[in-house]
Amino acid sequence: MSGKNYLSIYAKSFNWAGFFLPKDTYKKCSDLYDFCRFLDNIADEPNDIQKKRQEFINFKNNFKAKDFSHSVIKNMWGLIETSDIPINVVYDLFDGVESDLEDIIKFETEKDLLVYSYRVAGTVGIMMAKVLNVKKNFALKGAIDLGIAMQLTNISRDVIEDKSQNRFYIKSDFEKIKQTVSLAERFYNSSFYAMKEIPFRLRFSICVARRIYREIGYNILKKKNFSNYERSGKIFVNNLSKVFQTFLSVIDLLKLSFKKNPGTHLMEDKYKIIFEEINLNERF
Repeated sequence: MSGKNYLSIYAKSFNWAGFFLPKDTYKKCSDLYDFCRFLDNIADEPNDIQKKRQEFINFKNNFKAKDFSHSVIKNMWGLIETSDIPINVVYDLFDGVESDLEDIIKFETEKDLLVYSYRVAGTVGIMMAKVLNVKKNFALKGAIDLGIAMQLTNISRDVIEDKSQNRFYIKSDFEKIKQTVSLAERFYNSSFYAMKEIPFRLRFSICVARRIYREIGYNILKKKNFSNYERSGKIFVNNLSKVFQTFLSVIDLLKLSFKKNPGTHLMEDKYKIIFEEINLNERF
């Protein structure tokens, strides 16, 4: 079941970055993305909420039961076992997707936003880091940071689309969008040093993915106001810009060679907020 490569279909920026990975590692990353995308599609497809919930429950139960007739489930369990992915991180992702299965979603606090971003994307950061053979806890924190940064970028970009689905992760005004891009920028900065712990031959691809996704946030800010933002449609990074960001990623590689460990985790203040709901120390 499911012969699609969701990475090439849905994630143009990640697929571009994946070009720089060895084929076997790209296959593992693609298997991970397929699992995450399959879950995401359950929440995003245009069915009524009850039908989505039942589809979600069925998939989760099949996952727990290790139903290997479903290739997405089979491949994911293969990654869990070979890459030592903590199972509670996978269930955090399930919790994040399940939270989207409501008629109306409206976040009221920064905690709501941060916990959600960890569950649907920080988890993916940890799992991706495990696939890339990252070991140290501080580097796994950096992987969470990069996942959260990318999710905040998504939320900043998709305000109009999310509103059409009654999802209000942030307010529909440009000031709040700018604040969310700024918060994402802090997480991107915090993630940088941790990339030094990715094996060298795999590191460049993550530098590229980080650079290109971060550029989406900069393109959002160029819209200047909500009216321009609303008229823009889906904001993306074009191929010429991707080439330039890929070149800048070479410079990032050089910077990583000389950058010293900052000694403290730059997002500790935000982690304290997430810790009110989830003990991240148990996720490593």
